[in-house]
Amino acid sequence: MFIDTHCHLTDEYDGGVDAVIMRAENAGVGAMICATAEGIDIKPALKIAETHDNIFITAGIHPEHSNLNPYDFLTDDILNNPLVLGVGEIGLDYHFDYENHDAQIKLFEQQIEIAIKHKLPIAIHTRDAENDTIATLNKYPNAHGVMHCFTSNWDLAKYALDRGFYFSASGILTFKNAESIRETFAKIPNDKIVIETDSPYCAPVPYRGKVCEPAFVIETARVLAQIKNLQIEELESILYENTQRLYPKCHVKL
Repeated sequence: MFIDTHCHLTDEYDGGVDAVIMRAENAGVGAMICATAEGIDIKPALKIAETHDNIFITAGIHPEHSNLNPYDFLTDDILNNPLVLGVGEIGLDYHFDYENHDAQIKLFEQQIEIAIKHKLPIAIHTRDAENDTIATLNKYPNAHGVMHCFTSNWDLAKYALDRGFYFSASGILTFKNAESIRETFAKIPNDKIVIETDSPYCAPVPYRGKVCEPAFVIETARVLAQIKNLQIEELESILYENTQRLYPKCHVKL
């Protein structure tokens, strides 16, 4: 059984979310963790989790929504829910250079503080913001979690490894031009890796150009197994155990 540790199930999919979940189950994906990016996504994501035995969520606000107040959405009743595994996705994204770096950092810091208060792991989104990601995390030595859809350089990987973070491989790992990312994942210890789709984005080969969905996480697993010189069954067991350690509230039986 594979676990898609980061997908966006509140987006629109062919046939609706129930069809997506069924296709994932048929492909061998036994559980899915629905991440949120916008405050208004949190309650709909939780509703999906409450109506499916194998769905959990992480609740957070993506840096592109740096105008939002996280305290309006990440309330105690939400974060104390047993189906809420962590705070995410949160972080920094300077790719489009919206000149809102200070606001992004403030939102990132607020959500880290919320996660620490509730003793929850964080799922970090970082793109073209490695230095400020490190500088922010340096302020919070107790923060822990996962580098979601990790595609950054080895310097950030080494820093996060030293901090005990996990690293999530997405469909980008399968792209022809992703050799440097594959090299990075080859160096990351096996006990610090999980996988995700980040659906509906980043569809892996051979589905590039299509709407991604959790069923496709198997393709990322195949490439990751090759990188790690593991049989797919060996990797499946490793990823399951890693996910349970990353998200202790994720009670899923093999």
